[in-house]
Amino acid sequence: MTEKFTPTWMVDAIYKLTPEQLRKHGIKAVLTDLDNTLIAWNNPDGTTELHEWLQAMREADIPVLIVSNNSSKRIARVASPLKLAFVARALKPMTFGLASAVKELNLTKADVVMVGDQLLTDVWAANNYGVRSILVKPLIETDQWNTQINRFFEKGVKKSMLAANPDLTWRSHLD
Repeated sequence: MTEKFTPTWMVDAIYKLTPEQLRKHGIKAVLTDLDNTLIAWNNPDGTTELHEWLQAMREADIPVLIVSNNSSKRIARVASPLKLAFVARALKPMTFGLASAVKELNLTKADVVMVGDQLLTDVWAANNYGVRSILVKPLIETDQWNTQINRFFEKGVKKSMLAANPDLTWRSHLD
C-alpha cells in the first residue's frame, strides 16, 4: 500500500540539490511543486537562496519547470519574474501535469525528477507517472487551508511509508 507514496529520495530542501548530484543520477530537468517546495506559500517573491539555486541550475543547463495544482494566475505571479515555465491545474496526483511538462521539455521520464513537499499529490503523481521523486520538507510550517486538509490525511500515510522503508531518511543530498 505504501509503495505509491514512497519517494525515491527525501532531501531537506530543493535548494540542497546541486547540478552535480542531479547529473550523477541522469537527471536533466527538475519538475517542482510551487507552494512550500520552491517558495513559501505566502512569499511569492522567493528568497535569495531560491534565486541563487535557480541561477546554478540555469548555468548547468538544467531546466526547472513548475508543475502545480494552482491556477495559472497564481503560478504566473511567481514564475514570470523567475523566468520559469509552468503547468497549471496539473491535477496531481493524476499524471496529466507531469506528462505535459515532460512533453514540453522534449525529454523522457528517465530524464526528470519531481520535487514536492506532499506525499498525496507530488510523490503519488510521480509514482503514478513512473518518474523519480524527491520529497522535501515544507519550507514553512503553515499551509493554505486546502493543503492543511491534505496534511491531516498525509500524517498516517507518511508514518506507514517510513515504517515500511527504514532506510529512507531525511538527507541534505541525493547520495
